[in-house]
Amino acid sequence: MGETRADSAGDSWLIEGLPADGPHPEYVKELSLFGQFVGDWSIVEWRNLDPDGSWSTAEGELHARWILGGRAVQEVYSIIDTASGRTLPLWTTLRFYDPGIDAWHCIWISPMNHAVLQFVAREVGREIVLDGENTRGIPIRWVFSEITHESFRWRAEQQQTSGSDWLMTEEMRLKRKPAT
Repeated sequence: MGETRADSAGDSWLIEGLPADGPHPEYVKELSLFGQFVGDWSIVEWRNLDPDGSWSTAEGELHARWILGGRAVQEVYSIIDTASGRTLPLWTTLRFYDPGIDAWHCIWISPMNHAVLQFVAREVGREIVLDGENTRGIPIRWVFSEITHESFRWRAEQQQTSGSDWLMTEEMRLKRKPAT
């Protein structure tokens, strides 16, 4: 069984064998699609479409790291609780490149929402598009766009019952945090 270690502050831990220093050398080019997001990001603006049609907003953080011998990227998204000022981790996403389909498998896990979603991701033009279904079987897609080294936009869309129109249900704008 793998060990866990506390860091000097005693508030984080490490699973032996999970972290990696960079992409696996066999697929460096392909791994750069999501590898470009490895690092620490501020969620400058996050907005979510509420059932009543209004938008709720929050700020937060995204931390992305190479894992599993550099064959995968793991991200942890957190929001900042306005009442306490604390950072609250909400979900994690695991992404890995599959050369058999020349695409990425992405698994989003949210214990708070009691949900696991699976996507297949590909580069489409200047965007990264993840196609999947929500927990009710409705087609959804997540799109990374406006990507630079310092910022990007992410949005979630859900297919409407008509089958052709998509409704944006969530959006984030992120900026890379300066290296410390």
